[in-house]
Amino acid sequence: MKENLKIATAQFENKSGDKSYNLSIIKQLAAGAAQQGAQVIAFHECSITGYSFARNLSKEQMLDLAEVLPQGPSIAILTNIAKEYNITILTGLFEKDEQGNLFKAQVCVDKTGLIAKHRKLHPFINPHVLPGDSYTVFELFGWKCGILICYDNNVIENVRATTLLGAEIIFMPHVTMCTPSSRPGAGFVDASLWLNKKLNKQALRNEFDGLKGREWLMKWLPARAYDNAIYAVFSNPIGMDDDQLKNGCSMVIDPYGDVIAECRSLENELVIAELSADKLSKAGGYRYIKARRPELYKEIIGKDHHSEQKIAWL
Repeated sequence: MKENLKIATAQFENKSGDKSYNLSIIKQLAAGAAQQGAQVIAFHECSITGYSFARNLSKEQMLDLAEVLPQGPSIAILTNIAKEYNITILTGLFEKDEQGNLFKAQVCVDKTGLIAKHRKLHPFINPHVLPGDSYTVFELFGWKCGILICYDNNVIENVRATTLLGAEIIFMPHVTMCTPSSRPGAGFVDASLWLNKKLNKQALRNEFDGLKGREWLMKWLPARAYDNAIYAVFSNPIGMDDDQLKNGCSMVIDPYGDVIAECRSLENELVIAELSADKLSKAGGYRYIKARRPELYKEIIGKDHHSEQKIAWL
């Protein structure tokens, strides 16, 4: 039986394009998580670089922002943080390769350096960012882990495929919620409320927890964990990401679909959940996977179709 694993998930207000600042907050939160006994800490999508501002960048600007991995400076900084605090860190940035191709990457770094990297399968923030072409499964402390970035998780086949490849924990870094959509109740949250967040605390909480935010998330995210009998580690920024206000609520959901830890403040924050292996096989999703009959639907699931990459609010 594998040992229990303590994982922290964090929320923080990043600064667009300011890697030094964002890495300093990542270090601060990683130190706090380690002091509380966490072995792993997860941060949101593009938490090193910032995210929403990239929609306005040219390819040349994106190439200046992006890093070759693992040679880029951020991996070296993360490795030193991981060494100093004996903690594994998952965080995100824009990646470039030697040919000048751009990707959205989430990396996993421990004291030995880069141990895993996932390229977002469904990127859309900038037209010069290319989609990844593979799933990512790796091992941490005897647990099989996967990574799916933001919209990757909305396509349910991605979560099932990562599970079928062995993942017991799926890290789900996001920059999401509080944006317009065709779904009822969606929309931006008034950024002026954030200027005095103490005075506007209740108004912000109402917006963040309503259909613009958490209430929408809870319609689908617990189902990903429940149906696949996996732990979902969701990370999301709090506060302003460029000109968009985000609601945080980073959380860990267990294989029963229950939230077992969640950030609930309006500040930079982390929470820690202890993961136990017994839930993996006791949860209903474990039985559902065993009961599958892929011969009935393999031709349907695998059928070619037009891949829709455009998102309505962009």
